[in-house]
Amino acid sequence: MPTVDIDAGTIHYDTVGPQNGRPVLFVHGYTMAASLWGPLSTRLAARNLRCIAPTWPLGAHPTALRAGADRTMPGIAAMVDAFIGALGLQDVVLVGNDTGGAISQLVALNHPDRLGALVLTSCDAFEHFPPPIIKPLMLAAKTSVTFRGALQLMRLRSVRRRGFGALSHGDIDHLVAEWVKPAWSDAAVAEDLRHFTRSLRQETTLDAGARLGEFTKPALIAWSADDLFFPIDDGKRLADALPNARFELIEGARTFSMLDQPDRLADLVAEFARAGSGPGVRGRG
Repeated sequence: MPTVDIDAGTIHYDTVGPQNGRPVLFVHGYTMAASLWGPLSTRLAARNLRCIAPTWPLGAHPTALRAGADRTMPGIAAMVDAFIGALGLQDVVLVGNDTGGAISQLVALNHPDRLGALVLTSCDAFEHFPPPIIKPLMLAAKTSVTFRGALQLMRLRSVRRRGFGALSHGDIDHLVAEWVKPAWSDAAVAEDLRHFTRSLRQETTLDAGARLGEFTKPALIAWSADDLFFPIDDGKRLADALPNARFELIEGARTFSMLDQPDRLADLVAEFARAGSGPGVRGRG
């Protein structure tokens, strides 16, 4: 897995597709990793898109951040921008999911220059943040000892299923078991995640939602019809708030549409990356 060094630390990433293809950069969610995007990246690379899937410092990262790195939501958004700059990317299609969708909103609003378009799959938005499922970790994050103790529970398949099982129609525990391992096995990675967890505030997504009109580049909202965490109405609200957006509903998918319906999502993203979207255009839903 290649790496890029930015001021905050070392970012590991997967990449497939032609070097001269339009870059598609993925942002995963809390305690997730680059492997979330594997099936989608493979399909998009076959359509001549350059797919780049980093493992962001959200708990599954192999290398802890440097001392003093900003481990807040805006700090992670700044790391996304720094990563884009370090690779010399331009006209990037930024694709976010789950907490990564909220981070992607911050990238679009605070660091839009290198972006060409935004794709938000089911994700945190508006008042629906932080997600209730991580409230126990937020409470545990008050101290390093209690947080690391809570993370140790992720060794248990039953606990992983309670936290992640409803995100997909399929059995994803083989992925989740790898995602949570760095946080419970590496104290420095756990501390990165603890600081990030402590920083989570509803004001972050409320403020972003109020500013979405500032991002006028093309946007695609590709929401999962069977999502148990992120309301379809939030997807429609995002599409309404973004001036140049369209909304598409993905049937047969929970939060992880890139795993449940990778062909459908690949069709949408590939078409969007080629043509963008027009003002006022709305899809099905």
